Amino acid sequence: MTETSTTTPRVDPALAAGNRRPLAGYAAKHFAWSVGEGVGRITLTRPERKNPLTFESYAELRDLFERLRHAEDVHAVVLAGSGGNFCSGGDVHEIIGPLVRLKAPELLMFTRMTGDLVKAMRVCPQPIVAAIDGVCAGAGAIMAMASDLRLGTARSKTAFLFNRVGLAGCDMGACAMLPRIVGQGRASELLYTGRALSGEEAERWGFLNRLVEPERLEDEAMALAKEIVAGPTFANGLTKSMLHQEWAMSVDDAIDAEAQVQALCMLTEDFGRAYHAFVAKQRPTFEGN
Repeated sequence: MTETSTTTPRVDPALAAGNRRPLAGYAAKHFAWSVGEGVGRITLTRPERKNPLTFESYAELRDLFERLRHAEDVHAVVLAGSGGNFCSGGDVHEIIGPLVRLKAPELLMFTRMTGDLVKAMRVCPQPIVAAIDGVCAGAGAIMAMASDLRLGTARSKTAFLFNRVGLAGCDMGACAMLPRIVGQGRASELLYTGRALSGEEAERWGFLNRLVEPERLEDEAMALAKEIVAGPTFANGLTKSMLHQEWAMSVDDAIDAEAQVQALCMLTEDFGRAYHAFVAKQRPTFEGN
C-alpha cells in the first residue's frame, strides 16, 4: 500500500505554526471562557435553569471549538457547568417552543447546526475533559458523550431523553458514538427509554472515566487537563484524530494509518527530548513540536 492510499491520516493544516493564534483574549458572550496553563475552560453559566443551551450558545460553542483548531495557547479543554449541574439540554422556552413553529427547511438548519457542534468538538485537536455534576441531559449528555474524557459525581444523572419529547434517539451522533462508549445493548436501552444514568452506573458502564466528590470535581478535571497539557501536545492531537478516524477503518487500514502517524511523530523534537531525558534518567519536558 502506498503513501497516497485512502488510509493516509488527515493532518489538520491548522496545526501548522503559521495558522495558529492565541485564544486567551476571546470574549465569550453566552458562557464563561478562560485560558490558563495551557487549559481552556468552558463553563455554562445559567445555573438558575440548570445551564440549558439556546440557539445563540449552541452556535457560539460550535464556533469556539472550530477556533480551537487554530489555538496556539490551548492544549486541553475542560467543559463544565455551574451551580451543581452540567447542562439540562436545549432550553424548553427558547429552543423547544420556537422549534414547533418552524418548517422543515428551518428545522434541518437547526439540527445540522447542533450536529456541527459535535463535529467541531471531535475535530479540534485538544482533548476535552467534561466535568459532570448533577443534571446532564439531552444536548448536555451529547456534549459529555462527544468529550474525550468524562469525570462525574455519584449524584450526576445523565439522560439521552430525546424520545421523551417525541424525538428519535439518533440525535447529534448518539447512535454512532454512544454504542462505542457503553456498548450496543446499553446504548439501545438509554436511547429507547430516555432514563437517567446514575453516576455510579455511568462509571460501571464506562461512560464516566471515574467518580470524584462534588467539591473536588473541578480541581480533578483541571488536574487531568494539565496532565494532558504536560504531554506531547502535537502527538496528543494526532491520537485524538486517529481515535476518531479509525472508527471508519478496517483493522489493516488502521494499522497502516497509525504507522504513518507514528513516523510523523518520530520527526518531532519532543520525540528526541523524550529519548535524551530517558538516557539522563530525567522526566521529559515536552514543547509540542
